[in-house]
Amino acid sequence: MGKGFFNVPVAVNEPILSYAPGTHEREEVLRAYQEFYATQTAVPLYIGDEEITTKDTGEIRPPHDHQNVVGTYSRAGKKEVKKAIKVALEARKEWSKLPWEQRAGIFLKAAELIAGPYRARINAATMVNQSKTVFQAEIDAACELIDFLRFNVEYMTEIYAEQPESTSGAWNRLEYRPLEGFIYCISPFNFTAIAGNLPASAALMGNVTVWKPSDHQMLSANVIMEVFKEAGVPDGVINMVNADPVMMTKEVLGHEDFAGVHFTGSTTVFKGLWEQIGKNIHKYKTYPRIVGETGGKDFIVAHKTAIPQQVATAITRGAFEFQGQKCSAASRAYISESIWADVKEALGKDLESITMGSPGDMSNFMTAVIHEGSFDKLAKYIDAAKKSKKAEVIFGGGYDKSEGYFIEPTVIVTTDPNYETMETELFGPVITIYVYKDKNWEETLKLVDETSIYALTGAVLSQDRYALSQATDALQNCAGNFYLNDKPTGAVVGQQPFGGARASGTNDKAGSKLNLLRWVSPRMIKETFVTPTDYRYPFLGE
Repeated sequence: MGKGFFNVPVAVNEPILSYAPGTHEREEVLRAYQEFYATQTAVPLYIGDEEITTKDTGEIRPPHDHQNVVGTYSRAGKKEVKKAIKVALEARKEWSKLPWEQRAGIFLKAAELIAGPYRARINAATMVNQSKTVFQAEIDAACELIDFLRFNVEYMTEIYAEQPESTSGAWNRLEYRPLEGFIYCISPFNFTAIAGNLPASAALMGNVTVWKPSDHQMLSANVIMEVFKEAGVPDGVINMVNADPVMMTKEVLGHEDFAGVHFTGSTTVFKGLWEQIGKNIHKYKTYPRIVGETGGKDFIVAHKTAIPQQVATAITRGAFEFQGQKCSAASRAYISESIWADVKEALGKDLESITMGSPGDMSNFMTAVIHEGSFDKLAKYIDAAKKSKKAEVIFGGGYDKSEGYFIEPTVIVTTDPNYETMETELFGPVITIYVYKDKNWEETLKLVDETSIYALTGAVLSQDRYALSQATDALQNCAGNFYLNDKPTGAVVGQQPFGGARASGTNDKAGSKLNLLRWVSPRMIKETFVTPTDYRYPFLGE
């Protein structure tokens, strides 16, 4: 054990580099981007000290250039999944006993590796495999993941410092044990930072993990494992296994030592996991922790006092950055009638200036959606809106998948506040706007609250403080992250802990102590200094 009360470095948010023309970071990331194109990366399974390749492989194709294969990844069978669980449980014997400051040192080193020698590589992998612009890659793969690693270490020390009161006769202390078993981590394609944080946050608290990354994020997942290995994460603590999700989940959730799931993805999948866990509850040694961040149908509400250009910018950035493929992306908006004409004009000018193409061309604001299934779904909704009597496509509406899965930033205006694209999560560059009469402000707030099953993010723009207060109260249950006079995206670790309720997840707030507390099982220890020798209490006296 450590021989001191150690202070960790004060966590600070990683500065975002500009990637402006002529900068060193721009040249470096473009060089790394081209290297991924020139190199056929073979992503293995990482199980214990082995990097395993299998005959069952998938291709890695950039969404913006889907004819080009830049690598392959191995898929596990039942044998490899079982092996990963066994290896993780074996690693737990030593990892769970390692002093906290040693675990902290590993993940602080990982943060600095990403900030320095791996920055261009992890950003470039995210650009190639997930079609993010360099700015979207920088704020995600580099800065947010660095922030998760740094702030989680600081939060861990704050948790450990929270201790009960003691008396002169007894010393009370809490120890924050890792969970008994292993954690199953399932990450999405859209955020490299989430992919790294799901297993790392649980491992930091002394747990071992079996991590399944998305098929559509394998290049950056591979870089994450390279970082973890160089940082000194012991073999078996974080095992990266890609496999058929149904098979893998059945094996994992059927194991008696399953202790928790750390999930980010669709609401439907998460509910399915919860259902399977419930059916298997009698198998487990302990009640599993179920932590998930799922879907969203995130909103922007503009009051009659909102500044039109600010509203337009919130829509453009909130709905179309990373092609709207953020769980926090704005996908429905409610605009007051008296400002709508000005908002529409400003929004039209913004969208006219947007270019779309490869992230290798840094003049592009948007690139491609992640895969053909997403493209086809979005095209279907756009075509339906073009034909509907209740909706009109006023901007965008074009799409082309001949070279990449490109969908124009699309704005639909509807006369029906319950039109399907006002209620359905699309996960793409499509926003639907309902224009309400100024006098219906209160009714519109009620509409916003009741329209969606989700409750992730939302934004209200107004220059009237009474209106902002009224909206804050009326919308208290429909957004776990709520923004005043801003877009509903862009949560920063340490500043805006992230998560929502209703069908948007368990609201355990990634980027805060609340999330880390889910990965520990506190043990209360009371030490009595002078132990009683007589059972009799004073009230028994004559």
